Amino acid sequence: MSERAFLPCCIISITKHSNGLPKGSRIPEFDEYGIIIHDGGSAVSEIKFCPWCCHTLPESKRDAWFDALEDLGFYDPSEQDIPKEFNRDAWH
Repeated sequence: MSERAFLPCCIISITKHSNGLPKGSRIPEFDEYGIIIHDGGSAVSEIKFCPWCCHTLPESKRDAWFDALEDLGFYDPSEQDIPKEFNRDAWH
């Protein structure tokens, strides 16, 4: 199965699910998925597989995101005004 061969329903299940099941999160710019830890903070436990159908989720693009920004001369994205497409998944 290729990296992008996951079901769109996985994203919906992970980010919108309720009914007593853990709700997840997606970081679009990194293509990362996780289960929210309800401890009063913003902690998320990263997941590699959909917890409902077991499909492999995409590989994280976090390192590639930082590499792409560095190639453009951005070395501190939290302090610099980075291009808008890097604030969502449009860059990859």
